[in-house]
Amino acid sequence: MSMSSTVSIGKKQDPVVLTEKAQAKVKDLIAQEGEDMALRVAVKPGGCSGFSYEMFFDTEVASDDIVRTFGEVRVIVDPQSAEMLTGSSLDYSDGLNDAGFHISNPNAGKTCGCGSSFS
Repeated sequence: MSMSSTVSIGKKQDPVVLTEKAQAKVKDLIAQEGEDMALRVAVKPGGCSGFSYEMFFDTEVASDDIVRTFGEVRVIVDPQSAEMLTGSSLDYSDGLNDAGFHISNPNAGKTCGCGSSFS
């Protein structure tokens, strides 16, 4: 008797998604640079809560990087950071208070007051 099983491998959840405001701001910033760049989002050890977010423009993509496109913006995340970011969203606000980029991470157990580090 032969037993077979099937495994459904669906699309993995995006490590981080960009809101429309974040997409627009990143697109504008990349246009100012005048190069074909992508936004790299990473998690690094450090910060007052244990880990901190890092974002910068990058032109290089490693073979194991996860690349997603939101509108006209490419986002690159390394595999280790992706594990800690899965389900996160990146937003941008330009108001008087808390202007800038903000990551909402459902995996963060606690965050610090500055909003740039978590555990």
